[in-house]
Amino acid sequence: MVHQFKDNRARDFGAVDELCLLVDSAGARVVSTQVSTRASPVAATYLGKGQVQELARLVDEHSAGLVVFNHSLSPIQERNLEKSLHTRVLDRTGLILDIFAQRAASHEGKLQVELAQLRHLSTRLIRGWTHLERQKGGIGLRGPGETQLETDRRLIGQRIKSLQRRLKKVRAHRALQRRARKRIPIPVISLVGYTNAGKSTLFNRLTESHVYVADQLFATLDPVMRKLDLPNTGSVILSDTVGFISQLPHSLVTAFHSTLEEVANAALLVHVIDVCNDDQEALISQVDQVLDEIEASDVPRILVFNKIDQGGVAPGYQPATRHSPARVWVSAITGDGQELLLEAIADHFMDRQVQFNLELPPEISRLRASCYQNGWVQNESMDERGHSLLHLSLPRSDFNRLKKLEEFTRCKIIHD
Repeated sequence: MVHQFKDNRARDFGAVDELCLLVDSAGARVVSTQVSTRASPVAATYLGKGQVQELARLVDEHSAGLVVFNHSLSPIQERNLEKSLHTRVLDRTGLILDIFAQRAASHEGKLQVELAQLRHLSTRLIRGWTHLERQKGGIGLRGPGETQLETDRRLIGQRIKSLQRRLKKVRAHRALQRRARKRIPIPVISLVGYTNAGKSTLFNRLTESHVYVADQLFATLDPVMRKLDLPNTGSVILSDTVGFISQLPHSLVTAFHSTLEEVANAALLVHVIDVCNDDQEALISQVDQVLDEIEASDVPRILVFNKIDQGGVAPGYQPATRHSPARVWVSAITGDGQELLLEAIADHFMDRQVQFNLELPPEISRLRASCYQNGWVQNESMDERGHSLLHLSLPRSDFNRLKKLEEFTRCKIIHD
């Protein structure tokens, strides 16, 4: 069964439905829900005495083996509730960690989830082996020794340090891959959005891939990258990332920092939004909060309103203005609006692209080779003098660096 504590000072936007979907995604079955209203939580049990008794009655009535709270509980609150309810108690952070543990497939993802789980568990250890509380030995006994609780804490601390060392190597490898991509500057586009908004379905539609898709929260955990060809602007890399959620545990943001760095380093964010959700603005705000936490709030973005086939909305494209990002209405299932989304992405990069014709004398072969290596050459011709005429298309930042090269000053820009 699940429990939602409703703070009168906070706005509740389908929190119970979301919690039930989280429980379902974890593989459990919801038998009952309860919403409690209170001005502030109780330090010992989070709920008031009468609310705990009512919850205990529901647990007995349904023979529930687990109670899930839609909030973070302190270790003492969790233990006191388990004693009162005579069943296992799980808070929101523990539930999300359990889902992440089921979804992690890559080596890095498994390390990140285990690290977050151990950090969460380290505050919730109890003395489960009181018969081992003292280690005895010798005729006169050697003293109190190390308790089982201390042993557990020491072993968990050692494992956390080991995981941190291994993740450090993984992050170094990821940084190396990122530097390699920057040497051949193909823009990276990251799909972001609230979990279950349809990012993976849209990713499969655009790239003709077969990423796992399911109608559940956090169906995709490990990031996936594929090449995407855009009309008139060349190729980009499209990245599908983990979905965001309200009250995302800080430990998860910390553990998945190296993965979320791909979002912060992207050239463009495609923010996928469920057009059928009545709480669009609240969910957009939650995504913005996570983007701000991972220092990605300044990355340009396009808002994509997905699932128009369910909402009876027509495909559409609203170009960006000085004060608002571009907006596109699509259906990842049917493909309606797909061309409009590709057009919006192409328009974004076209606005930041510089296109011109460059005439190079034969002796400036190094600059010509560099243009090809960076993927700037759209086509090439040669005149009767043996001079190369390159039609170039490149980001404005690269154009500004190109102008500073001594070889570039010996070339001639020819306007159409």
